Amino acid sequence: MTTFTTRIKAMYTLQQPDPNYVVNALWEVTGVDSTHTASIGGNTQFNSADQEGAIVPYASLTEAIVISWIPESAIASAQACVQGQIDSMITPPVSPANTALPWSAA
Repeated sequence: MTTFTTRIKAMYTLQQPDPNYVVNALWEVTGVDSTHTASIGGNTQFNSADQEGAIVPYASLTEAIVISWIPESAIASAQACVQGQIDSMITPPVSPANTALPWSAA
């Protein structure tokens, strides 16, 4: 079973509509099973026109608050990619080999 963790790696801000208004968050989803670890990064942009509710002052933000702004579908998609990476580590894909043509000289 894979355990997933989402972390905010960086945030970009503008000074309006409020000081240090977050307009972009870079995040990373990491998956860990008993043996393997994989991760993938993503970023989410925010637009003040889409703002719902009161603006949380920058100094009051927590990682959990910012993660809650990321669409669940983006995190689920990242988790699926990470799981795919882990699955490939557990059972590496078989790659076709370039085999000499049977009618060519050896």
